Amino acid sequence: MRFTLLDCRFAVALLDPRDPLPPWSEQGPFTSITRTPHELSIVCAEEHVPDDVRAEDGWRCLALEGPIAFETIGVAAEITRILAARSVSVFVISTFDTDYVLVKKIDEAIDALLTAGHEVRM
Repeated sequence: MRFTLLDCRFAVALLDPRDPLPPWSEQGPFTSITRTPHELSIVCAEEHVPDDVRAEDGWRCLALEGPIAFETIGVAAEITRILAARSVSVFVISTFDTDYVLVKKIDEAIDALLTAGHEVRM
């Protein structure tokens, strides 16, 4: 697998599920917005999240080169297995074409992926 490290730090913000999408949420190189009956979760560049918003920051993002066919089995399992063996916690986001893996221990994650035979572009 081939990954590209996005050149940004990210935050995962938590809002009320009834809140409208805030304008700050769509700034930066990558945004993921998920609304459920229980929450509005926004992943975006951490520099754009206001101080009064509950958020977990310090994430780095590894983009898996895609597209990955929907019929492909075990991609996320392989990535998380490799990273879990190095005690690297992950926040995985899947899109139509590919997967994005957010981690806080970026050096450990890159080393683990390289050691497992994968490529990481920085």
